Amino acid sequence: MTGGTTLKTLLEGPEIVLAPGAPDSITARLVEAAGFPAVYMTGFGATASRLGMPDIGLLSQTEMTEHARNMSRAVAIPVIADADTGYGGPSNIDRTVHEFLCAGAAAIHLEDQAMPKRCGQTSGVRLLDAESSVKRLRCALEARGSADMLVIGRTDALPAQGINEAVRRAHLYQDTGADLVFVDGIKKISELEAVAAAVEGPKVVSIVDGNETTQLTATDLQELGFSLAFYAVTALFTATRAVADALSHLRVAGTPAGGPPQHSYAEFSQLVGADFHTDLDDRFGG
Repeated sequence: MTGGTTLKTLLEGPEIVLAPGAPDSITARLVEAAGFPAVYMTGFGATASRLGMPDIGLLSQTEMTEHARNMSRAVAIPVIADADTGYGGPSNIDRTVHEFLCAGAAAIHLEDQAMPKRCGQTSGVRLLDAESSVKRLRCALEARGSADMLVIGRTDALPAQGINEAVRRAHLYQDTGADLVFVDGIKKISELEAVAAAVEGPKVVSIVDGNETTQLTATDLQELGFSLAFYAVTALFTATRAVADALSHLRVAGTPAGGPPQHSYAEFSQLVGADFHTDLDDRFGG
């Protein structure tokens, strides 16, 4: 069963699908090991892990699809990938869809920002007009064809033009044939509730650490009618805080002993599947 088929089956079930964000393949393995049914390849995290820079459209299509390919190989659960704006015009969108298909992505989301795009949680978002965005989404759906990869229509209209325009675009993208719609940039519970009430059908919500929406549980989100929830930065922010604390302790104490909790060497080796490769070498190596 492919990742897309698995994800479709999960979404048809009674429970909301939780997909924590992973900035890299090792974090994707941790998401899988924790028992989550899917993982979100966040562009915010990918940009941070590859470049150490903000999510302002700096990664190319090739870099993002390579990131998705590596992550899909690292885990058995579905990978939902950020495809940004599609990286250009119709021909670029067509290629983007096929590259993510070849990378093994179970789903992608395509947004309606003008380039250079930026994280939906930041200011300065600039939108394409709705008609152009619909055409671009149609192009992606045609490129997808009968393949089982889901296409999610994302709008960043909420921070740029307000809730009414965000809801209008979500409806347009549903009518265009998107498998799910995703209103990004939600920071307040009132905004989340307004989207839930106005947009029926399969939809995505992104819960971002630091916003008041983290007060809502998965059960709350499910009862509001969301099908899929991203926790895009939870693992990333936790990891960078832990690394900063460990390095600060090492700098002051002159030793890692007594610092923050760590995986043991054995635990880390198990996480990356070292035993499998040791066995291969024992049986087939020189």
